[in-house]
Amino acid sequence: MSAVDELLARARRKLGHRVGPREAAAVQEAGGLLVDIRYAELRERDGIIPGALIVERNELEWRLDPTGEHRAPEATHHALPVVVVCNEGYASSLAALSLRELGLHRATDLEGGFQTWRGAGLPVGAGRGETGGER
Repeated sequence: MSAVDELLARARRKLGHRVGPREAAAVQEAGGLLVDIRYAELRERDGIIPGALIVERNELEWRLDPTGEHRAPEATHHALPVVVVCNEGYASSLAALSLRELGLHRATDLEGGFQTWRGAGLPVGAGRGETGGER
């Protein structure tokens, strides 16, 4: 097993429960936050999840830290349910663990990423989503 595969496996063990697309949609519907960390080219090519907060990976911790001065308005408290979405469900596992280390204890990720969301027939909007700001 490669070092990065082991890192990913450890991250997923620490996360425990990851969500599928329908559960992610339910989290969003109940007031939780879906956070799309895909880069612009993928969003433009494949589309976006309507209502998801778009924060590219390099800004994630600054935008989601409820105690930080650069936080997104949606990052209101540490108990906020957060589902991180990447393209295929790999980078999102590492990102969700990083959010947990910031104290967002309900952070997890979408198994299979955006591709499983789209494959499940859930809503996809045109890929014109703007990022949540600069750090």
